[in-house]
Amino acid sequence: MWKKSALLAAVTMASAWSVQAADYRVETLAEGLENPWSLAFLPDGGMLITERTGQLRYINAAGELQAEPVSGVPQVYVSGQAGLFEIALDPEFAQNKRVFLSYACGTAKANHACLASATFNGQALTEVDEIFRVTPAKAGSAHYGGRIAFLPDNTLLLGLGDGFNYREEAQKTGSHIGSIVRLNRDGSVPEDNPYVGQDNALSELYSVGHRNVQGLIYDAEGERVLAHEHGPRGGDEINLIEPGNNYGWPKITYGVDYSGAVISPHTELPGLEQPLLQWTPSIAPAGFALYRGDLFPEWDGSLMVATLAGMEVRRVELNGNEVVAQESLFKELESRFRDVRSGPDGALYLLTDGAEGKLLKVVPAN
Repeated sequence: MWKKSALLAAVTMASAWSVQAADYRVETLAEGLENPWSLAFLPDGGMLITERTGQLRYINAAGELQAEPVSGVPQVYVSGQAGLFEIALDPEFAQNKRVFLSYACGTAKANHACLASATFNGQALTEVDEIFRVTPAKAGSAHYGGRIAFLPDNTLLLGLGDGFNYREEAQKTGSHIGSIVRLNRDGSVPEDNPYVGQDNALSELYSVGHRNVQGLIYDAEGERVLAHEHGPRGGDEINLIEPGNNYGWPKITYGVDYSGAVISPHTELPGLEQPLLQWTPSIAPAGFALYRGDLFPEWDGSLMVATLAGMEVRRVELNGNEVVAQESLFKELESRFRDVRSGPDGALYLLTDGAEGKLLKVVPAN
């Protein structure tokens, strides 16, 4: 199928620019995926896909989804939003075949977001090693975050969630809950992390005051880290992430609780960062990508935000750190989108959310 994308007037903190719509065709590469969550491209043209229910799936270089899941995945706690989350390749994957997996671990009464490294040999994961788990443990099965991004020095960032019922932890430097952490690839702490050496602070912390980080990217050209996170009813955010900064949750928010109750009367307070963009009502941002490619030159440099409640991919144009335009893509597919990726071939790849999820490829119509 193909469709000319519908333009959406930029809203909430963004001025409207005239943007050129792209003609595209959407191809289905794989279907029958069980709650697919994350996608990684292998150097040989294959792909790895996580399913939240705990499976890691392999698509070979010929584009064939293998019937049997990849073996060796660490034990995953699966319930509600809990499960297997991100798959990310080591920056030196071509040499070391190393991958990183984020996932929920533990039990219903005491669970964590966890991070493991492993070696992928083309069929199985070996040398699996848990290198980080969130402190403290929590009950329930919501708001884990789980997205991973690598910095130029090959340290990694892991975005986390507030555990839903634990939102006050997001303002505590003695807790990982509701933060972004920075780690060396062996799980050790970089010496230049912003909270190293501070009393009553966990040294892994990179930034605090987050609700549920569902998108995390490093923009090499802009030399910046960008993240997006779910708000409650409204107040989804895109943030420019700087080490040591506090992004406000739950002291400030543009959203209200699901019951309609006020979470905070404040949308801004001194010392707390403002988002580059916020969406009210909520579009439920999920995956996050920076599009780079020649197939859609009009999209080059755009942020792509997969959305669940919005059932679209929201394209966001930046001029520096100012949002100047937004565009709604793929509404006609009537799907919840869990992940979006800019492929090495210049195509855009999408994962649809659900028990019968699909891997889609977006290419020019002609």
